[in-house]
Amino acid sequence: MRPRHLALAVGLAAVWGFNFVVMQVGLRHFPPLLYAGLRFTLAAFPVLLFVGRPGVPWRWVAAVASTIGVGQFGLLLIGMRAGMPAGLTSLVLQVQALFTVLFAVTLLGERLTARRVIGLGVAFGGLILVALDFGLSGPVGAFALCVAAAAAWGLGNVFQRRAAPPDSLRFMVWVSAFSAPPLLLLSLLVEGAPTLSSPMEGWVSLAYVAFVSTLGGFGLWGWLLRRYDASTVAPYTLLVPVFGMSSAALMTGEPISWVKVGAAALIVAGVLYAGSRPRALQPVLDR
Repeated sequence: MRPRHLALAVGLAAVWGFNFVVMQVGLRHFPPLLYAGLRFTLAAFPVLLFVGRPGVPWRWVAAVASTIGVGQFGLLLIGMRAGMPAGLTSLVLQVQALFTVLFAVTLLGERLTARRVIGLGVAFGGLILVALDFGLSGPVGAFALCVAAAAAWGLGNVFQRRAAPPDSLRFMVWVSAFSAPPLLLLSLLVEGAPTLSSPMEGWVSLAYVAFVSTLGGFGLWGWLLRRYDASTVAPYTLLVPVFGMSSAALMTGEPISWVKVGAAALIVAGVLYAGSRPRALQPVLDR
């Protein structure tokens, strides 16, 4: 990658990592389902009027919206509201790669190679380490909700792979538009009548997650994917928990223990190994 494009990829990981701290701030002022619904409402409108059709069948837009929009973010925000720390959440969500592979093997018939089994086994070991550490001090239910959010994300990744949208930003706008109504309806049924009298801090949080993280982030992500192979760009998302945990430590005082560092190393290394390709054997020439 060119140096400026490399800087953009690292900057995008920083934006998505810091996003977890911003969401934690927003959850102080909005209930989780309402917060998610408002996020996707702002991300979709009025941009929806200018982007055109998604370029894929509507069933794939609905499938990704139900899994990633409603499932992932709904469960994620409820888990964070229940006590899951921002930095740790950014790390646990990386096991979406494990679920993505499992769903791809089950639903798409992809081959499960030995490299993937080893890599995902290592990543799963990191997840168990996080579970044991957090289970001693935090609510297990909140942790389980974040793992479920990662599973929903993994299933959504498989649907998005099948959809193969030509423009990721346009696709995300439509996914946001499909996600907002069910989230707002669920909020009304579960959380009661909405109260929008939030201080400026809450609205700034919503603006960040809607415009910077969702629209700007996925727009830049699509721009990079149009210029480079996915195998070149995707590993930079492994920096997200690094920025997530460090920003949470700096801004909220969330402690970083050696157990978390070890778990992060296992998860990142396992996901990276599972997604890499073995080097081709170079032929040995007789001299």
